[in-house]
Amino acid sequence: MSSARLPVPLLVIAGPTAVGKTDIALAVAEAVGGEIVSADSMQIYQGMDIGTAKPTAEQQARVGFHLIDIVKPDELYNVARFKRDAQQAIREIYQRGHLPILCGGTGLYIRAVLEHYDFPPAPEEKHIRQRLRQEAQQMGSHGLHQRLQQVDPQTAGRLAPNDLKRIIRALEVYELTGQPISVLPLVDDSPDWEYNSQCFAVCCPRAVLYRRIDQRVEQMLAAGWPEEVQGLAEAGYDTGLPAMQAIGYRRLLDYLQGNADWSTTVELIKRDSRRFAKRQLTWFRHQSDFTWLPWAHPPQLDSVIQTILAAARTLMASGG
Repeated sequence: MSSARLPVPLLVIAGPTAVGKTDIALAVAEAVGGEIVSADSMQIYQGMDIGTAKPTAEQQARVGFHLIDIVKPDELYNVARFKRDAQQAIREIYQRGHLPILCGGTGLYIRAVLEHYDFPPAPEEKHIRQRLRQEAQQMGSHGLHQRLQQVDPQTAGRLAPNDLKRIIRALEVYELTGQPISVLPLVDDSPDWEYNSQCFAVCCPRAVLYRRIDQRVEQMLAAGWPEEVQGLAEAGYDTGLPAMQAIGYRRLLDYLQGNADWSTTVELIKRDSRRFAKRQLTWFRHQSDFTWLPWAHPPQLDSVIQTILAAARTLMASGG
């Protein structure tokens, strides 16, 4: 009798900030009996509620949410840990007979769940990989292996001199991070759970998205975001922490410390948020397994929900 595991049904809802992912996921989860696994690298932190657009207490009471408020702002958390936590949450949701819905805008987190670590390069990494391949043609894989020996002897020691793919990846990581791949907290290559997944990326016209971003920044500021930042500073959370790199937090702290005026601070937060959304769109456009669902007006957003809802019902019916 085979002991192979059946694929776990998984619905993925991704897209840029402020496009409406949480509202869509909530509507679908309530309709089919789903639970939401957050794929947001900043919503994991406790005490950072307003500025990360965390689901409200009322929203979290409507359906199960996972991987929100799980670490303090000064705790180490990385993509490897997220992968383990997300896979466990997805398994438990599935075992309860509910549909797991992975929802968020952190592309690397989503890819970590769906794939092994050896990801295709992000757009900004491609030129490094292309150059290394050209150098391999000139000096051979042994030449690159010798270079790797100089910067990361541990990795070089476990790779064969003709293992060009992994040698290039190790050199690429070193150039991108300044650290050997052997010391970085990478996603492990243990067998993944198999998913019967349907992946959607929600988008809207740039002008509509930017208007929504600006409006949300205004709403978050009015809801007490500056006070949230002040509380984090008084609790001793340094601006150098990864958590404090979340958009807007350092800008607001500069304002609170008297280093910037209010109007400039607000405009910079809006600008940073728009630039972040643009990077997210670029990231997800390079993912071939995502179905894009554009909307521009509320009736079209209802149509997006219905499309995703139909896919969710199909996944539920499949039972994995």
